[in-house]
Order: sequence, then structure tokens, then C-alpha cells
Amino acid sequence: MAGRFTLPHIDVSALHTASPYTGTGSGGSSVPRIRAEHGRKLRNELDVALAAITELRGADPRLEPAAGGYIEVELRPGTSADVLEWKKQGIRPGATKDRDNVRTVALYVPDNAQEAIQQILDDYLSGPLSPKGNPPNASRVEKIEEIRRARLEVFWTDDPSALPDNPQHLMWWAIWAHRDNEVAVEDVCHRLSLRAASADRRLYFPEAVVIPVLARRAAIELMTFATGVVSELRRASDNPVFFLEDAQESQNEWVDDLAGRIVWPGNEVPAVCVMDTGVNRGHSLIEPALASADQHAIDRDWGVDDHHSHGTAMAGLALHGDLTAALSDRSERRLNHRLESVKLLPPQDMDPNDPHSYGVISQTAVSLAEIAAPERSRVFCMAVTNDNVSGARPSTWSAAIDQAAAGTMNGDDDDAPKRLFVISAGNVPAEIEYARISPQDDYPAEDPSQAWNAITVGGYTDLNQISDAGYEDWSCLAGPGELSPYSRTSVNWAHARAPIKPEVVLEAGNRALSPARREVLSLDSLSLLTTSPTTGASALTAFQATSAATAQAARMVARLTAEHPNYWPETIRALVIHSAEWTEPMLEQLNSPAGKKDRYPLMRRFGYGVPDFDRASASAQDHLALIAQTAIQPFRLKGQREFNECHYYQLPLPAAILEDLQNTVVELKVTLSYFVDPNPGFSANVDPQRYQSFGLRFDLQRRGELAERFKQRVNAAEREDGARAPSHADDARWMFGPGSISAGSLHCDVWSGPAIELLSRELLCVKPVVGWWRNRAAKDIVNRKTRYSLVVTLKAPGVEVDLYSGVIAAKARIETTVAAETDILV
Repeated sequence: MAGRFTLPHIDVSALHTASPYTGTGSGGSSVPRIRAEHGRKLRNELDVALAAITELRGADPRLEPAAGGYIEVELRPGTSADVLEWKKQGIRPGATKDRDNVRTVALYVPDNAQEAIQQILDDYLSGPLSPKGNPPNASRVEKIEEIRRARLEVFWTDDPSALPDNPQHLMWWAIWAHRDNEVAVEDVCHRLSLRAASADRRLYFPEAVVIPVLARRAAIELMTFATGVVSELRRASDNPVFFLEDAQESQNEWVDDLAGRIVWPGNEVPAVCVMDTGVNRGHSLIEPALASADQHAIDRDWGVDDHHSHGTAMAGLALHGDLTAALSDRSERRLNHRLESVKLLPPQDMDPNDPHSYGVISQTAVSLAEIAAPERSRVFCMAVTNDNVSGARPSTWSAAIDQAAAGTMNGDDDDAPKRLFVISAGNVPAEIEYARISPQDDYPAEDPSQAWNAITVGGYTDLNQISDAGYEDWSCLAGPGELSPYSRTSVNWAHARAPIKPEVVLEAGNRALSPARREVLSLDSLSLLTTSPTTGASALTAFQATSAATAQAARMVARLTAEHPNYWPETIRALVIHSAEWTEPMLEQLNSPAGKKDRYPLMRRFGYGVPDFDRASASAQDHLALIAQTAIQPFRLKGQREFNECHYYQLPLPAAILEDLQNTVVELKVTLSYFVDPNPGFSANVDPQRYQSFGLRFDLQRRGELAERFKQRVNAAEREDGARAPSHADDARWMFGPGSISAGSLHCDVWSGPAIELLSRELLCVKPVVGWWRNRAAKDIVNRKTRYSLVVTLKAPGVEVDLYSGVIAAKARIETTVAAETDILV
């Protein structure tokens, strides 16, 4: 993914420490070769192997023709694979394995080097002997036993019995590739619709990158033999089990090693403020990024330490993400955000908080952090929920979060900042008896997950490999890409009154089912790895559920804030949610319903999908985002209370490129994000327009609709007095349609269809809808300006096309036209 998007990250590639590597030896049998016999044998075998590379060209129209391929070479025992490397020609060894005293190597041969490797054998066979009587290239050729067409088995360097025989077997594969092939692997995964793990789950070594990819064996074979980008294959076995069990006695060594490889952040960077049970700062993976002055508690008598372990586990994920991959590699890691902590929950020996006071408590937590570091930007992360209390309607707690986000809580002035909250949807009870497990839709997302202005996080899982000793015969409760067994949904909330929650889902872990289907357990291998509150031998702990997902989402927000300091919280929220995409299992459910309304419950289960930092942070040639940060005055009081303005955008769509693409399917995604000032009293529970201060909606020009008619349709002010709105055929290609927008302060939808149908559809309108500011507020509030963020993405999935340059050119033309019109008016 990272290779497709031009990220404004700090380039740390030059800072990697390369470790010297030496092969296993250069010895071998001293049995002399019969030159003519050995040379002819290898030359014939080489021709057959190279022909097999050519056979695979065009095996799948989705793939670009490869510039080379692999052959399989068997060497004399003990011979280093380096003997086969020819850097000038680009010939380089990949996977190397020893089995039954036989060494085999997957050797990459570029197309333009085939003649060179053939010439090596021809010279050996018929070239002049050296003064010592040796044929040319004898030091290379005589160490080769056999050459043959490559098989998947030669790339597989893991346990041979673990290589699946079934072509349709789905699993996570660890793809080892040369560092300069990382982008190519991502491109192939994109073309084949395979899931490649994000950079956080990859390992980086001086010459190799290890990329987990979820795929069936047939797809891996296609990728391996038709593209030449795969150098080695193993099971993607990254999970916490090794560190929690096998390496338990040396956990501190692993932790200290990682701590030493981290470039720790300064004090001026954004922070994740963890509102939880406190954080134990003494951990070596936390202390450099959490100042003692940034640790707070609602009640000083509670202390600021972690009395439960939950807060420290949250802090580790919010700072580092899942630690499994980070501990395993040797690369330097740079942090551009830090931590803050507010202890929100009292220790067990103290009086519990009144559930009805959590709104005040949450706002107090905000104030504590901001008073201590007023200039710092931050994201508030909270995985505390009101146990078994549905968030179907606004509560004082959810309204308090909305108020804090909008910058209108008690004590805020006109210059108060907007604030971004990341909160959890709550967890399904972790039943042990399988018979007691109910459908997840029966468990509504918990209060305060209904907060309109917050990002609410649910869980999905990609963890589907059980590695815990004694559980080899157990199976996973959820398949890869499906909803995590821990995650709640808002399917049973009233759609007309409740916002879409959760908006995104992140890795929350899986659960294991016994062979007899009677018992369900949470296992380490189906969990994430994070920091433990202890500083002794057990410095690491397994962590799962929506708390883990929420901490990861907060980390993503903090990283985006650090990368884009000029983006508003509304924009960061929009980008996180806008970057989300549904997994294949989610899409199968979303695409199966007959109508748009049938998709609403599914959206309340999966949200808008799994967010991705790379997509959120930057654009690619075939997947670009347009962003607007704009102030608007929705209403005015001028004799009477009325609407004030709407905004039209002329989107710089690349008309010529869309016309060339004709019936190629493209996607246009629109996300509108703003923060409402909540008014939870009276009938706000049943009428969203009574809860929100204002609302916004977007409308896109429809196919064949003239610009003037579009404006007349969406805006009565464009029509003559008393004239009815002109009708135009509804656009049926939206995933959810305008009926999905009922409540909430973020609205997102995806248009998908032939590129040609986007021609002359450049106009987009952002318009206000009624809120309490218009109907019940004083004059200074009615006339108040507010702001919103708009993100529009144009995407051409699976197509080699440069949309980005076309949009840049279209944008320049629009700017020139607007400037010329402005000059005429002046």
C-alpha cells in the first residue's frame, strides 16, 4: 500500500542498520565434472526452465507482463547461494533451503539476462581452457547439480507439512521480497484484490521486506510465477505467542532492544490522551513518550498509576500499535506522537463513579490535559463504556463528548479548540460456553458510543492462525476479514434517529472454538501484543476486543495530525473514515441485498470498513483525494429565521481520461464532516434536528443534468418564486443513497459505475438542514459561522491510469476560469 501512495513521511530508509551476512560455506564435493556431459545437461535444463517463465506470461490479464522470472537451481551440498548471484545482470538468489542434504535455490533471472546466463553455460561447454586446464566459469557451473522450472515448494522455507495442498486454501502468507520489490508486491496484491498487511505489520531488514498477505494458494502461485516479485514464502506467523510463552524469560531483552531502536518524540508533537485506568510510566516502551507532568487523575487520591492494567495496554497500542512485528525486526522506528494519561476510573478500594457523572468527568479529563499542555494538539482516546447501556439515543455522557468536540463545553470561549475523540463501541460478553453465544447484532453498541462528533470504533479480525500449544485442533470463531467476535453493532438502533456507529473497525482479535464446538476461548495467538503494567519479567501482554481497536484508531489519528498539522480535527476524522474500505467478506454481505435500505443494517455492523493510514495521508495516481476546509454560515436572523447559504463545488474531474475509460468502473467517494453543538434535552432523543445545532448534506450533479437545472433542483433560491424544483432521474449507483443520512455529523457514500457516466457531473453542493441554532437560539447564535471538511476521492480500481495528473490539469483550468471571471467583475 505504501508504494502506491506518496506519503509525506520522514524517510528513514538510510538509517537502517545492515547486518553483515555470510553464507553457510563454499565447500562441496571434490568429485570432478565431465565437462561436455555436465555442460549439455545444464544447458538443456536451463532452456526448459526459461521456457517455463515465458509460458506464464499473460497468465492473468490483471497482471503486467513480468520483466523476469524464477528458475530452480540445485547446488552441491554446502555451496553458498551467493555463487549464483550476478549483480550486474540482475541475477540474484531468493529462497534457499536444505532438505535431505540437497540445497535448492530460487534464482531470479531478468529477461534481459537470459542470454547472459545461457552464455555462461555455452562458454563452460566449449570455451578455451585456462592454463590450469579449467573450463570458463567452472567455479560457478560445476557447483550446480541441476536446473529445473521453479516449483512453489522451492520458495517455501517453512515446515514442508504446513504448505497447503488445496489451491483454494486461504491463509496469511509471509511474502519475503527484496526491498526494491516492496512496491511491486503491493501493486500485484492490488491487481489481484489480495490483502497486504500495512507497514506496521511488516518486517524490514537490510535487503528484504516481509509482507503478510491474505490469499489462497492459487493466488500465491500466480503471484510467484507470473510476476517474479516473490523471493521466499513462509507462514505469516507473527503473533504474541512467541513473546508471551517461548520468550517469556527474555521479554525484557526484546523490549529493551526495541526501545533502543526507537527515535523518541519531542514534547511539541501531538499526543494520544488515554482516558482510562491510568498508565504505568515506568515501562521502557512508554516512559520516553509520557512525561510525569502529563499524567493526571480525576481525583488526586486515586494516584496516576495503572491499577488495572487496561490503561497501560491501551497506551502501548496507542503509541506503537501491535508490538509483534516491531519486536521482531531490527529496524529503527521513529515516533512522531506521544502520550498523555488521565485516570478516569477509581481504584477498586475507592468509591465507584456515578454513571450519570461521566459526562462531567470526561470534560474534566479534557481540561486537565489542556491546562497542563495548552499548546499541544491531541486526540482523546476512551474505551470506557456504560456497561450494557445501549447508545441508541443521546445521553448526557455522549452529549458531553459532542460538546467537548465542538468546543462549546462549560468554560470554553469563542477561541476554544475543536477536539477529536476516538471511543469504543463496547464488547460482546466473552462467553466460554458456545451454546450461550448470541448473534452480535443482539448486543447494541454501548453508551457513549452514540456521540455524533466522535469516531466510534468497532472490531474486525484478520487473525486466523492458532499457534498456542495444546490448541492445534481448535478453529477460529470468525474468518479473516469478518467482524471480530468481540464487537458490538448498532443494527437495532432506530435508523431515522441514530447516527451510523461504529464508523470504522480495526483489528480486535479473534476467539477459538473447541473441536466439539462446546467451548470458546481467547488465545494469545488470536490477540494483539502490547505493554504490560509490570516492569519485571512479564513486560508484554496479550490484548484484544474493541479497546485494542480503539487504541489503534487513536494512534492513526495522532500520526495523521503529526503529518498534517494544518488539518482540522473535522478533516482528520473525515480522512480516517474516508480511508476505510470493506474487506471481501464484508463486501459479499453489502453487495447481496436487493436494495439500498437492506444495506443499512450492514453499515451499522461494519461501519465504512477498515481504515488505512496510507490512503488517509496521501493520494496515488489512480486513487486521489480532493479536500476542502471551509467556513459556512448555515442560518441568518434578518427579520425572520431562515437559511443563509450553500456552497457549490466545481470538482476538477478529468473529463478526457473519463471519456477514454468509457465503461471502466470507477468510484467517487464523498465524505462530509462537521461538529455539531449538541442540545440533548426535550425531544432530541426522537428528533435529530432538535439535537444538532445545524446539519449539512451534499448533493452531486446527476447524469445529463445541466448545471442550471442542478442548482434549481437543490436550491430553491435559484428558482423563480413559487416555482417547483425541476425533477431529474435519481442516481441509483450510490452504495447507500440519501436515505442513509438521517443523523450524525459525518456523512459518507460511494458512487460506483462506468467512468463515462461521470462526465459533466462536476458540480457538488453542500447545503444546510435545520438545527436548533435556527429555531431556538439567540440572534448571535443564529448568525454564527461554523466550519466543515469535505473529502472527495476518485478511484479507478484495477486500472493503470494517471487520474492524478488529469485532475491537476482540470483544477488549473478551473482556477484560470474563476480568475478571469473575477477580473471581469472587478
